[in-house]
Amino acid sequence: MNILDSIFYILILTLVSALVIWIVSKLSLGITVSGFGPAIVAAIVIAVLSWIITWLLIVLKIDTGGGWVGAIINLVISALILMLTGRRVKGLAVKGFVGAFVAAIAIAVLTWLIGLGLNLLM
Repeated sequence: MNILDSIFYILILTLVSALVIWIVSKLSLGITVSGFGPAIVAAIVIAVLSWIITWLLIVLKIDTGGGWVGAIINLVISALILMLTGRRVKGLAVKGFVGAFVAAIAIAVLTWLIGLGLNLLM
């Protein structure tokens, strides 16, 4: 994979993530986005925060586990990332921890469904 392919891949992932955030907002599932621009910025901030937290967990040798417990721990981490992003990105409002948790579930499900659909196309 050359550098242009990597840039294109990151761009597509960012746009898909922004679309998912925008859809979850339109469904009123714990977050509100004022437009697609803030959704793109939120997608980028979420990606960076997720990378930093994942890196920290690896460095500190903290394993979130697998199965249902691991899924719940990852959803809690995702909800906290959404709350941090909501405080930093103008145009993104998060409705407390419960709203962030519901949004994290919705984002995970939508991302999974979109990934499934894209895999079927290829």
